[in-house]
Amino acid sequence: MATTWIKKGTLGLVGACIAVGSAQAGGFTRGDADTEILYEDGTVAARGGVIYVIPKRSFETINGANATDDDYSKNYAVPSFSAKARISENLSCAFTYTQPFGAKSQYGAQAQAADRAADLATPGYPLPAGNAVRSSKFYTNEYGGTCAVNFDVGPGQLYFLGGGFVESFDYTEAKDFGTLNLEDSAAGGYRVGAAYEIKEYALRAELMYRSQVDHEASGQFRPTPLLQALALGGLGITLPNEVSATGSGSLPQSLEFNLQSGIAPGWLAFGSVKWTDWSVLQTLNYTIPALGPLANQQKNFFWKDGWTISGGIGHSFNENVSGAVTLTWDKGVGNGADIMSDVWTLGVGSQIKGGPGVLRVGAGLSYLTSGSQSRAKGADFNATAGGDWAYALTASYKIAF
Repeated sequence: MATTWIKKGTLGLVGACIAVGSAQAGGFTRGDADTEILYEDGTVAARGGVIYVIPKRSFETINGANATDDDYSKNYAVPSFSAKARISENLSCAFTYTQPFGAKSQYGAQAQAADRAADLATPGYPLPAGNAVRSSKFYTNEYGGTCAVNFDVGPGQLYFLGGGFVESFDYTEAKDFGTLNLEDSAAGGYRVGAAYEIKEYALRAELMYRSQVDHEASGQFRPTPLLQALALGGLGITLPNEVSATGSGSLPQSLEFNLQSGIAPGWLAFGSVKWTDWSVLQTLNYTIPALGPLANQQKNFFWKDGWTISGGIGHSFNENVSGAVTLTWDKGVGNGADIMSDVWTLGVGSQIKGGPGVLRVGAGLSYLTSGSQSRAKGADFNATAGGDWAYALTASYKIAF
């Protein structure tokens, strides 16, 4: 009698949901390129989906006083698309799209007041008014191509994977003195990996590396009437309605190991370990030449490397329905310039064969542990956060033939 093992589809589904929930601690990680499609059956396959995240992060205290602001972290969606073609028996290639990194924050009146007060208390600050951050956001788009070459080795298949991608970067920050926008339309990177698979036992081990991407961005700064008035009086310069700006920063390399194996008919155990080089992001540096003595500015992060460890169990209920549950721990990367604490995430998901393809649905519940930030460690103001909750929902659909 043939042994039936669960496929990896459920692992990919829940893994995507967990990764987004854990991103509240793990730096700015949002989505991973869907290179898993290279292992799918069929000459041609395509999958599209989206993950929607509700972070729910707020300050508990600001400068020692109880915080009254709403959540400063804002909801976001992460789209994903992949399409694979089997070129020969031993070669497949895939096109992928996702948004690998991003963030979105909006600060309340209490946080803004603390930010302004900190500016005015800074020795040598040249203006009579503070410059608080009202909101900030950035997003990236990744368009990639990855190929896999496979060979018969022992009872299974050995895979070598590799390809390149182009990543864009778009950053916007609104402050009391004006709005800054920086863009880099295309910076290159690459990924390489290897895997070994024995399909009979649903066994697969994969190691994948994604390179660091260095961005050199340019854009505009649009001063507010307040800054125009202050600059003319305090700095002795006249500002037009829009001036040029430039900036630079790096987004990290990562290395991930995934392992799965059937453990009984219809049952699968799986786990992963991922290292992300978030220590590369110490500051985001930008220059606005027209601001004179305020031309050179930076946004502090001072992050440390991130680790994400997850494990779970999957089960095939019948030929059409399977499901999985996962537990993920994400090590916080913050060093006190902001609040990026540890995150624990419980995820559930299901894969359902329906219509011409396969539907994946899932959800994640994340607990964001407490943390703090301080001016002594590079923050704009002193603050703490208690334990918070984040939520994520995901759905995707795949067609293969």
